[in-house]
Amino acid sequence: MTLESPALRRTPWLIESKALMLLAAPMALAQLAQMAVMTTDVILLGRLGRTELAAAAIGNTVYYMAWLLGSGPGMAVSPVIAQLLGARPRERTGVRATVRMGLWVTMLASLPLMLLMFNAEWILLHLGQDPELAAGAGIFVAMLAFGLPFTLGYQALRSFASALGKPGSTLWVMLATIVFNGVAGYGLIFGKFGLPALGLMGSGLATAGSSIFSFVVMLAVIRLTPKLHAYRILRRAHRPVPVRAGELVRLGAPIGVTMIFEAMLFNTMTLVMGTFGAIAVAAHQIALNFASITFMVPLGFAMASTVRVGIAAGRGDTAGARRAGITGMVLATGFISVVAVAMVLWGEQIARLYLGSGEAGDEAVIVLAVQFLLVAAAFQIFDALQVVGAHALRGLKDARMPMVLAGVSYWLAGAPVCILLGVTLKMQGLGIWIGLAFGLAVAALAMCWRFHRITRV
Repeated sequence: MTLESPALRRTPWLIESKALMLLAAPMALAQLAQMAVMTTDVILLGRLGRTELAAAAIGNTVYYMAWLLGSGPGMAVSPVIAQLLGARPRERTGVRATVRMGLWVTMLASLPLMLLMFNAEWILLHLGQDPELAAGAGIFVAMLAFGLPFTLGYQALRSFASALGKPGSTLWVMLATIVFNGVAGYGLIFGKFGLPALGLMGSGLATAGSSIFSFVVMLAVIRLTPKLHAYRILRRAHRPVPVRAGELVRLGAPIGVTMIFEAMLFNTMTLVMGTFGAIAVAAHQIALNFASITFMVPLGFAMASTVRVGIAAGRGDTAGARRAGITGMVLATGFISVVAVAMVLWGEQIARLYLGSGEAGDEAVIVLAVQFLLVAAAFQIFDALQVVGAHALRGLKDARMPMVLAGVSYWLAGAPVCILLGVTLKMQGLGIWIGLAFGLAVAALAMCWRFHRITRV
């Protein structure tokens, strides 16, 4: 076999595909498990009533803004560690300091963000939301605030485990959290197991409790996993390492802003959807929740791409970094294309999974949700490409330009189309969803172009 034979040329790509899938599979399953926690809340609240479901959807716009503002440094832990290990596979001191400072920065950031969440009702009222929905959302988000520091801390711990090639540990934690959240939510929402029936407040309390649970269990898993425990991440936990903290903030801040540009486009359009009435919001929440569930698999591939690209970049292998990123894009879009077909064929059955209260208007919600799912099927491929592209760039520690590209894609392209179609041309929810798809398409093109340009050899 010569060096120029096709089989030999394919070998590095096959090796990369196998390595990335072994890393991505538990990451994707862990993302699905994490999404199942939120889906449990949506399903339980859907059975409580359409109004409660809509209030939770509106409240989540405030919660996710707070989460995104604080999550960047925790997510930056993964590429920083990956590059450290790519350059020096036995490095421990730098890895330990990175995780410790990740916990420091995220925990400190959570304090002012909790104050933001406690004022959710006031914020939503000043954004023109229905007073009844805003009041329910305020109660819901205030309860979620108590879990925010633990959610952000868990993100840093998860990034550490993933960069060390142990994403399976996160999966087991999230599977346990699903059970905890389901039991706690069912009990506190409907008054089961001798608990008070607290409705929306119970849902928020159960989710906050689940955040605390996942953080504590993740620490225990790290302690019990020899490869992870060897780094002794809590050793000298009181000692600051300004260099590491500064690196995480410099990389994490634009990562956070990049995610905010995308998430706040969706959240802003949820608020716009709120002006169309509770039926539109409920249908939007159903379609968005299901699309988010399927998106967790491409996100798993994207997170694995961050690690694989980062390790290659750390050892100075530009061709290897390029190969890892492109492999992630191909695998993610291949999976999501299959899911998109299912969304087209079984949209009504999917929508009916979310409603069981028997309230008048449920059929109208289902009809509208099916329309939204058809558009969601179309933009899933763009969403997969943009998330893998952004995460691959993250592995290269390239965060500032992706931030700019995200801002242009979502707010100079996607948002105007949403408003034009949804409000000006009075297409309402359908117009909003078409505009979202357009923004994602522009982002996918921009992120993939950026990665191609940087990794050309």
